[in-house]
Amino acid sequence: MNTTDRTILLTGATSGLGRAVADTLANQDVRLILHGRDSERLATVASELADAPAQIELVQADLSDLNQVMRLADDVAELTDHLDVLVHNAGVGKGADDTRELSADGYELRLAVNHLAPFALTQRLLPLLEIGAPSRIVNVASGAQQPIDFADPHLEHGYSGNRAYAQSKFAMVTFGFALAKTLLSDVVTVNSLHPATLMPTRMVKEGYGRTVDDLDTGVDAVLNLINNPGLDGTTGQYFSIQQPAAAHRETYETETQRRLWQLSEELTGVQY
Repeated sequence: MNTTDRTILLTGATSGLGRAVADTLANQDVRLILHGRDSERLATVASELADAPAQIELVQADLSDLNQVMRLADDVAELTDHLDVLVHNAGVGKGADDTRELSADGYELRLAVNHLAPFALTQRLLPLLEIGAPSRIVNVASGAQQPIDFADPHLEHGYSGNRAYAQSKFAMVTFGFALAKTLLSDVVTVNSLHPATLMPTRMVKEGYGRTVDDLDTGVDAVLNLINNPGLDGTTGQYFSIQQPAAAHRETYETETQRRLWQLSEELTGVQY
């Protein structure tokens, strides 16, 4: 077991991009807190990384349930007194068809997992990130971004898996920009990225049946925002793979950010 003080929390670490990022980080001198929804998959990850240089800790929660999101924050706080990096990687893809699904709280599932869970978890973990300053929040978003219909955020009308997924990632990026404005860049930075296009993950194969970029492209993109010293103090940015890029134009709008923030607080019960 190492004695490093650098602590990274990675959500969605048991499969796909998250698992590949976890495998790479496990070979570094870090304390790695890995989140997953399934206890058996978490146990498998722990077993396979048992001999890795990193100190591995496990936390379990279903991010479609806000009660479990809050418990996750408490569990992390019991494991560490600070965080250096928080990586919001866990997510739900477009799905195999256009069946509309709801979270445990009755919210559209993709909005709940891909945006509301990170929104609530970030608020609960900000004290640990501030203690770990200078720290980083990394939002694993997507180039697929579609503005939210604030009159119908749960897509009761006109639902499609593509629309739900793109709306949730639009929300993640928009909130990242808004949050970055409230935090000192030498304390906590907040950046979002499109890691790669249609990587060979189960989520992509289920939704699209084809791949474009390899998994290493996505891993390197996420690691760039976690580790690159050249990004010290860089905040409120969106990256496409490893290059600064423009997100959807409406993600930058102050009024859109305000309305999303207000909606998110109302739905989660979290107050920043």
